[in-house]
Parts: sequence; structure tokens; C-alpha cells
Amino acid sequence: MTIKVFGHKSPDTDSTGSPLIWAWYLSEVRGTPATPVLLGEPNTEAAFVVKKWDFEKPEIISGIAAGEKVVIVDTNNPAELPDGINDADIIQIIDHHKLTGGLETKAPIDITIKPLACTATIMYNLMGDNASKMPDNIKGAMLSCILSDTLEFRSPTTTDQDKALAEKLAADLKIDISAYASEMFEAKSDVGAFSDAELLRMDSKEYAVGGKEFRVSVLETTAPKLILDRKDSLMASMVDVAKEDGADQVLLFVVDILNEEATLLVPNDLVKGVAEKSFGATVTGDTVVLPGIMSRKKQIIPNLKV
Repeated sequence: MTIKVFGHKSPDTDSTGSPLIWAWYLSEVRGTPATPVLLGEPNTEAAFVVKKWDFEKPEIISGIAAGEKVVIVDTNNPAELPDGINDADIIQIIDHHKLTGGLETKAPIDITIKPLACTATIMYNLMGDNASKMPDNIKGAMLSCILSDTLEFRSPTTTDQDKALAEKLAADLKIDISAYASEMFEAKSDVGAFSDAELLRMDSKEYAVGGKEFRVSVLETTAPKLILDRKDSLMASMVDVAKEDGADQVLLFVVDILNEEATLLVPNDLVKGVAEKSFGATVTGDTVVLPGIMSRKKQIIPNLKV
């Protein structure tokens, strides 16, 4: 049976690239047939990476059959995985997020969760000497994952391992990191074709705090004005998106990659309180700038209070 390798819903570059990398490794190095799949349309940056390195876009699946063999990457959160995931035969998890709990397996499995910025960096370490067998497109996917998840080393999640590996891969590929990262971020910032609801769900995680269910959405961009110009309609759309997704509120953080700050949209008193209690911010309007806030995983989620 061919193993399906996938990351979380609303796939970003790491959740698109890492399945490509690990399916290659399982199939070509380990001799275990595997195929990458996605749990939704990749975001604009991830789609750029797939095209840039001449991959076929992986199949998008809506569910997993009972007993199907799967490898989960870039998440361990059941809320970000298909319904019925616990009926699948999970054989491996590779991740860099906090342990959420809730997944059940048929037998003891191989789990690797490391405090690195990127799942792809963990995969490189797991490959050992076999990493030297990576073809250029797999190296390109790995480099892209690292640059995306570290925001070209600006994110506080960046480790020396992530940066050193990115520099090694770029040298192997004869790529200028800054120039390539700019191409990626330009693609990430091209969101004009998306509806408000699509933007609010594009890169989002479900998180409960203080009895409230939040959809915590992050849009990383080099052109924040293009998103903030839509703030009125985005805030209006939050009501329906929250209702449809079973959340009390959508929190939208627009991360300005170049200025290294986030702008939080503040549609009501609940979000005003979240901004003040979580980040010590003073809120006077319907947006608030949070200097230095770049990472949902390290700076937003751990600090959320209501």
C-alpha cells in the first residue's frame, strides 16, 4: 500500500514542500512507495515553489480511508487533519510544533518533534548521509520551506541549524538567498484574487483560550497595505467565518515581513481586550501595531489571553 504523506489543512510552503521531500525520501531512498498529498489548495507562495522547482502539484484530498497508511508532517493537531484521522494507520509524525494531543495510533510509531523553525530541517537531519542523494528540486523545496518558515531568518523561531542548512542548500543550488526569498515573499503577498473569507482561512490555526474558541489567522506579506486597505470588509467577514467554523472570533494578524511587526485588526471589545492583555498594547482604533511580533507559534499563541 502506498503511504500518503501530508501536512496540515490550509497548506503553506512547509506543509506543501515537506510532503514532497519526505515522499521522495521514502520512495527513492527507503524503497517504500509514498506519495505527497495536500489537505487544501496551497497558498500563493507554496504554489510558486511547486512551479519554480518543476513539481506536479500534489493531489488535494478531503479525507482518509480507515486503515490507510499515512505519515503526518508539520502538525500533530487533530483539528488540522482530516476527520477520521484516528482510523488511519499513522506510521510516522515529523513536526516542529508543540504537542497537542488527541491522535491515536494502531501501534507504536516513529515520532520526531524538534524545536526547529522548519519541518524540512528535521527531515534533513533524519536523512543522515542519504541527504547527499537529494536532487536539485528536493533541495529547492527544502530551501524554500526554511526561508518561508523563518521569514528569511527574521522570525524568532530561526535556529542556527535552520540558517546553516539554508545557506548550504543555496550554495549547492547557486542561489542568492535574498533574491530568492524576495521572489517567494512577492508571491506570498499576491493575494488580490482571494475573497475575504479565503484570506481569513488562508493561514489559520484553531486555538482555545479562556473558554473562547479562536481562529488565529496570520498573513505574512511585504505589502501590508494591500491587505489593510480591505480591513473593513475583512472585519465584516469575520462574523460569518467564525460562525461557519464554530469559533467565537477570528484574530487576523497582518505580519509585515520587512518592518518586522504585525498589525492586528480590532473589530470589537473582545479583540481589544485580547490585544491589551496579550501584548500590553494600547488600542485606540480598529487596528493596533505590534512591534517585533512575527511568529504565531512562538509569540502569538503562547501569549493569548482574554
